[in-house]
Amino acid sequence: MAEPELRADACVTMRDPAAMLERLCAHFVEHGTVTHHDRGVRLEGRFGAVELCSAAGALDIAVTNPNETYLFVVTSSVAEHLHEFAEGETLKVGWRGNLPEQPRIPYFREAVVREAYDITPAMRRVILSCEDTAHFESGGLHVSVLIPPSGREPVWPGVGPDNRVIWPSGADELIRRIYTIRFIDHQRRELAIDVVLHDSSPGSTWARNAMPGDRVGLLGPGGGDVVAADWYLLCGDETALPAIARIAAELPTAARAKIVIEIADRAEQQALSSHAAIDVTWLHRGDAPAGTTDLLPQAVMGAARPEGDNPFVFVGCEQSAARAIRKHLRSAWKLPKDRHLVAAYWRRGHADAHDHGE
Repeated sequence: MAEPELRADACVTMRDPAAMLERLCAHFVEHGTVTHHDRGVRLEGRFGAVELCSAAGALDIAVTNPNETYLFVVTSSVAEHLHEFAEGETLKVGWRGNLPEQPRIPYFREAVVREAYDITPAMRRVILSCEDTAHFESGGLHVSVLIPPSGREPVWPGVGPDNRVIWPSGADELIRRIYTIRFIDHQRRELAIDVVLHDSSPGSTWARNAMPGDRVGLLGPGGGDVVAADWYLLCGDETALPAIARIAAELPTAARAKIVIEIADRAEQQALSSHAAIDVTWLHRGDAPAGTTDLLPQAVMGAARPEGDNPFVFVGCEQSAARAIRKHLRSAWKLPKDRHLVAAYWRRGHADAHDHGE
C-alpha cells in the first residue's frame, strides 16, 4: 500500500513573482525535471514535487511527498532559494499543511563517541553510539558529522518559521564534514566512521582526538545509492575506501565485482569481505602525493566492459581523476547516467580537500 501523500502550501507575496518563477526554474533544471503547464510549472526531483503558480503579486507554492523527511527537505530548500533569489526584497514564507507543530530537522540525530582507534597508519575508525541506528539504514551511504567547538556545550542547528535550517554561529559554530557510514551494528546501537588522517585538517584533528563521551551531531544519510547490477566496478583512492568496503560487504552472492583502490603503500591495504565474487587490485603510488598520479584513470581505461552484463560503476577520488573516469565511462563505455556514480571526493590544492574524508 502506498504511503499517504503529505502536502505543504505557501503563498509568498513579492514584487515580481513571474521573475522569481523563472529563476527557480533555471536553477532546478540542473537537478530535476521542469514541466510547464497552463496553471504554472511543476518541478520534480529525487525528493518530491513542487507546483508553482505566478499570481498577482504572489507566488503560490505546493509541495507534495509521501515522506516527512523529504517534505522538510523540499520546503526548506524552496525557502532558501526564495531568499537567495529575492534580490534584496524581504520575503515572508509561511507553510501550511502536513508539517509538525514544533519545527525540527527530521534527519538530525545526536551521537556520542564510544571509542576510536587506528586501522591503518593513515586511517582511523571512530565508533559512535546512537539510539536510532535504524534511521541510517537506507537513504545513502554518507552522513554529515557536526563537530562542536572543543570545550563548549554543543549548540545544534534548529529550524526557522519558514523551515530554513538555522546554523549556530560565532563561538558555537560547528565544523561540518562528510563521511561514509562504514558499518552499522544495530544490536550495539553503533555506527562506524572511518577517517583519512592527513596533516591538521579539522576532520583529521577530530578523529585523532576523539574521546569516549564526546558528542557530535549527524545529518543524513544522503548521497547517491548503488543500484542493482550483475557486475560492478568499484574504484577509488583511500577517501573512498570505506564506501567501497561497505558496498562490497552488501553485494549479493550472485554479483561479481572488480575493485581497484589507489593507496600510498601496502601498509594501507585492508581486508575486504563480500558475499559476491570480488577481484581486488591495490595500486600503490609510493612517494607521489595523493591526487598527482593517473593510476585510477588508467586502470579504468584498461578495464573491459563485460559483454552482455548489466554493469554499475562506483568511483570516488580526486576531482581531476573523477572527471577523466566519468568522461571515459560515458564516451567509451556508453554508460547511461543511472549506471554509474562518479564522485569527486576532494580537490587537490584546496584547504581541507580530503575532508569528504571516508
